[in-house]
Amino acid sequence: MSDSLAQLREDLATRVVTANRIGSGHVAAALRAVPRHLFLPDLPPEATYADDAIVTKRDQGGQAISSSSQPAIMAIMLDQLDLASGQRVLEIGAGTGYNAALISHIVGASGQVTSIDIDPELVGTAREHLASAGFAAVTVASADGAGGYPEHAPYDRIIATVGVSDLAGPWLEQAAPGARIVVPLDVRGTQVAVAFERADPAGIEGPWTSRSLAPCGFMRMRGSLAGPERLVMLEPRLSLMLPDGVWPGGTEVDAGALAGLLSGPSVPHLTSVQAGSAQVVWGLGLWLAAREPRFCRLNDVMPPDPAAAEDGRPPSAAAAWLADAPLRSRNWHATLGILDPGGLAVLTGTRAAEPAAETDPAGPLTLGSAGFGPRAAELAAELAAHVEAWDLASQPAIAGLHIDVYPRSGPDEPPPVPGALIMERPGNRFLIYHT
Repeated sequence: MSDSLAQLREDLATRVVTANRIGSGHVAAALRAVPRHLFLPDLPPEATYADDAIVTKRDQGGQAISSSSQPAIMAIMLDQLDLASGQRVLEIGAGTGYNAALISHIVGASGQVTSIDIDPELVGTAREHLASAGFAAVTVASADGAGGYPEHAPYDRIIATVGVSDLAGPWLEQAAPGARIVVPLDVRGTQVAVAFERADPAGIEGPWTSRSLAPCGFMRMRGSLAGPERLVMLEPRLSLMLPDGVWPGGTEVDAGALAGLLSGPSVPHLTSVQAGSAQVVWGLGLWLAAREPRFCRLNDVMPPDPAAAEDGRPPSAAAAWLADAPLRSRNWHATLGILDPGGLAVLTGTRAAEPAAETDPAGPLTLGSAGFGPRAAELAAELAAHVEAWDLASQPAIAGLHIDVYPRSGPDEPPPVPGALIMERPGNRFLIYHT
């Protein structure tokens, strides 16, 4: 391996470990040792050692369905996983095989790594990449991740590299005593990487509890464990995410009617609350997810030339108000909101001055809301009240967030906790609260 490639790996490891305070020396050593460029052979090596997620497969509609995750979030989740030599590990979501190689480097020849994916094509390429990089001992199998992989159970560690809204029963059944499970958990539209262990000190029975949490963002899991969230296209570039899959009350969303509302006049409601974009996502987003059944998210992906789409049409009136979205970059704007049959209210954010760079999180936003539809003023006021209540509570975010998991197959029930969200899922009940 050339000195230049070794230096690229060294530079990547140093950036990731320093910026994200990775405590595990094993993870740092794996980043320095495993050649990521062999898992992305169609790209120049320099591109593969950037700390970026890289899309590797899209569906017929152009939506990304597989990627090599950003090395930073890989390192964070592997740090959460607390790997050690000799462990048996199950990975849900094979991707390019790079993450499995990092795990294999850490658990060593005495350990065992099994990676499964629902896509046979991805399984084949992951096997090829692992073999070329010297990790042919990793088992890569084609299977629905929701079923785990009983042939190699029990597992000391289980990790999902796709967003999930539930913990599959087979994962819990295939977990060894004292096991740890790390997943990107979808909390009604906001993803959090959570490390779970049994609350029981012996690690054998009872509910599971979070040991650490970190912000993350992953493609959603496909197959039988796909979550309830649903994306509704309002216009070619403008989408609405419903975390529970339906409009509050169970009715279907009329995309055309909603786009029409967003093209019409809005009623603003200002607050004096200031927060950065990250606080809006991981703080206010979780606050709304836990407390507001009407919670939704709007996302606008703009063409390279924001003045015109590829077909020559200018940006729509429905998306024009996203210029004040609290989450925005050069070609992507998003905001959070509440939706009910009387209309829609969305968060807005204004800066006293634009930040030095488009991704600069330091510039504080002054938050407000904008209402659309027959109940525009009322809904805008209700959303603004959520913002002010969150601020009054000292803007809680992931720090202090706690998640307990109560399997439906067991006898335990979530206790009453003031202000907590009980997230009902097919296999488990999740108790989500701040401490």
